[in-house]
Amino acid sequence: MDFVATNLPIILLFLFGMGLLIVEAFMPGFGLPGITGSIMEIAVIVLTYIHHGGVAALGVTVCILAIMGIAVSLALRSASTGRLSKSAMILNEEADANVLDVSEDLKVFVGKEGVTTTVLRPIGMAEFEGMRLNVESEGEFIPADTPVLVHRVEGRNVIVRKLRND
Repeated sequence: MDFVATNLPIILLFLFGMGLLIVEAFMPGFGLPGITGSIMEIAVIVLTYIHHGGVAALGVTVCILAIMGIAVSLALRSASTGRLSKSAMILNEEADANVLDVSEDLKVFVGKEGVTTTVLRPIGMAEFEGMRLNVESEGEFIPADTPVLVHRVEGRNVIVRKLRND
């Protein structure tokens, strides 16, 4: 009983710090509980070193790391299959390739003529039939207000060429 009374500050710091770190493992971000818990656990290691020596401090450090490893693995398991996976923090929906295929929509612009609204270095903006698009030249510098032609579409990239006024 004398051991507990002598080491009560270390034990309380350890328990409260571990509680805060476990709370942080189940909350997004690195906020106040994580910072406070980390400071408390560092204080536990320092106080253990001062009162009991390096071997005891090493043992406490290993215990802290083991408990945090278990807490993180439980948080990850909960995020993938447990209660946390049903929360709004976790994205469970898969992207539908048919809905997100922007390249098919942009292919209607192939062969259309437009005018650059910004300088293309090689990326900038151009307007085609009243619609502004992010476009990319084939590596060349094209000044603003220059007529361009949509040469091809690669995914979300609209590739343009400068129209030659011969």
